[in-house]
Amino acid sequence: MLFWLGVVAFALTILISVSLHELGHMITGKRFGMKVTQYFVGFGPTIFSFHRGETEYGLKLIPLGGFCKIVGMTPQDEDVAPEDQHRAMWRFPVWKRTVVMSAGSITHFLLALVGAWVMAMTIGLPNTDIPQTAEAQRTAPAMIYVGDCIRTSVADTSAECVPGTGSAREAPAKAAGLQTGDLITKVGAVAVTNYGQLVDAIRASPAGPTPFEYTRNGQTASTTVDLVSAERTPLDDPEGPVSQVAVAGVSWTTNEPAVITYNAIGAIPASGDFNWYLVENSVKAMARIPEKVPALWNSITGDERDPDTPISVVGASRIGGEAIEKGVPEVFWQVFISLNVFIGLFNLLPLLPVDGGHIAIAWFEAIRSWLYKRFRRPDPGRVDYYKLMPVTYAVILIGGAFTLLTVTADIINPITIFK
Repeated sequence: MLFWLGVVAFALTILISVSLHELGHMITGKRFGMKVTQYFVGFGPTIFSFHRGETEYGLKLIPLGGFCKIVGMTPQDEDVAPEDQHRAMWRFPVWKRTVVMSAGSITHFLLALVGAWVMAMTIGLPNTDIPQTAEAQRTAPAMIYVGDCIRTSVADTSAECVPGTGSAREAPAKAAGLQTGDLITKVGAVAVTNYGQLVDAIRASPAGPTPFEYTRNGQTASTTVDLVSAERTPLDDPEGPVSQVAVAGVSWTTNEPAVITYNAIGAIPASGDFNWYLVENSVKAMARIPEKVPALWNSITGDERDPDTPISVVGASRIGGEAIEKGVPEVFWQVFISLNVFIGLFNLLPLLPVDGGHIAIAWFEAIRSWLYKRFRRPDPGRVDYYKLMPVTYAVILIGGAFTLLTVTADIINPITIFK
């Protein structure tokens, strides 16, 4: 029951976000004097509507977003009445059109900032100074987590690692007295300054007794770790060939808090920093989308779902439901904040039919007119949107296919945060 309540709650927050996106367009458009004829939540058949002034407000049957109708978005719009020609959006200065078209994305960014601010004061924000990826951890200080058990065979996939069963045995580091939180400074004759160097030094060592130097509570000490030979894949290629290397039974850890709570004032810069962190990672994620398509397809045809593949609103809602069911509201809000940042950035891409495409065309027209004027040539006028329709249809087709792919993957083989 809690799962489905969480799913519905998350889907509702996204619907509200998208509705506020359209509200941003409407408010800024009206402020500048543009004519807004419709503002609806949802699509399809109208459930109810009413008029206030020159605008019709209402709710439609399919709750998958909303829309705001501004008269004359392009010069090719044919539904502009003669008395409204001076209020057609395309006739307004480029900076005003930019404000109106970017208002939707700005709304998403504001929602993400407010959400992060509230989260910072209540359940806390993730500590973004902690390396989140294996690549980032390799450059972090060589502070270790000491496990109880290791497996020496990659074929051993038993659910629990218990020393003495299968290929499992006690972790050499634990047997040598190393503890979680120790900072390793030397392996054999090799000095190490980060975790990547530590792993490289261990794997390059022969199996057998190997001196380790470390720092614990500010005190330097040493011990001998009886390294064992085990099957492992390359660090930079988990699917690569298996080879025999020396292992100690350690992994990376940190003494930094994973979550930090702030007061109302401190939460302001903290929420800004967290959102900028999300912006940087969202840009990287968008750049990686093409290479993730094969993994999405494979997850539909039977492979294990890669947790780093894109998700749809369906997948995000499922994760939100899981978070509420398992009592971890911080995950619910992190996904909500991240999704708002992603939607805000996506809508600014310079591609039609998203808002960024209209902004790009407006500035292209302005810059082209300025250049023609500088060279004393006639103004070429406005861009013909009809000539851009093939590109627009291609973007819609690709976007629709990708959305269908992610939704299908989220239904057949969804990402789960709790195993």
